[in-house]
Amino acid sequence: MSAVVHDDQSARAAIAAVPLWYHSIEVAPRIVTPGLFDLRPIVDRLPWPDVRGKRCLDVGTSDGFLAFELERRGAAEVVATDIGGHEQWDWEHHLDELGPQYLRAVAGEQMGRGFEVARELRGSAVRRERASVYELTPDALGTFDVVVCGSLLLHLRDPLHALAAIRSVCRGQLLCTNQIDLMRSVTRARTPLVRLDGTSGITQWWLPNAEGHRQMLRAAGFGLERDSGLYAVPFGPAHEPRSRRPRWLLTSFARRLFAGGDGVPHLAVLASPR
Repeated sequence: MSAVVHDDQSARAAIAAVPLWYHSIEVAPRIVTPGLFDLRPIVDRLPWPDVRGKRCLDVGTSDGFLAFELERRGAAEVVATDIGGHEQWDWEHHLDELGPQYLRAVAGEQMGRGFEVARELRGSAVRRERASVYELTPDALGTFDVVVCGSLLLHLRDPLHALAAIRSVCRGQLLCTNQIDLMRSVTRARTPLVRLDGTSGITQWWLPNAEGHRQMLRAAGFGLERDSGLYAVPFGPAHEPRSRRPRWLLTSFARRLFAGGDGVPHLAVLASPR
């Protein structure tokens, strides 16, 4: 796709027309979308494989930051997948109706609008396909040299089912990032642990410690190559202001001490199908 020339005013207007951005993405020099999370400061900490000339997949792409990063790093082809409607989230039982209603109110009816705006403004050739991670099959999309799955697993009711579907289309390497339980990653570093939620109303089901994240990949049939170590995904400008209460300040200090920043603690693992 050839780049489309936009002046700053029209680019900012297109960005403003999207009700809610998940990713902070630089779509043009000095023009950045106002995301909930900003991966730009930590993207080089991920254990990236060489993607040059390869066919790549970004699973659960949202606004597309990681898909565009694959493209920037020289991938020959990038496919990005995500669900097609708010009702397709793995909602908790009590939010089957209220959850989609809430997201339509704050994020708009159309999922993927942010991706399309960013794609056009960047002049990107990434192709977006509507598909749940559970629906990935070689027959539907083919197979890929590199698959990226960013911050998705904790939002899934059945992350091992999802990893099995990812494995079915991964013929090379998987870069999998996930939010982790920071304190249990520090205090129980050698023990794989996963905390089950599923009732909080924010579609957070399984929150592992760092070793738990590694074990989920092993259990799904992946061999581990290397990982990022603990890091924190910074909050973006669209994120609600952080509390200044003593408990939050203590949590913030722990994140800075063990994850290197006041954001959401993560671990990224590079793996390959066994």
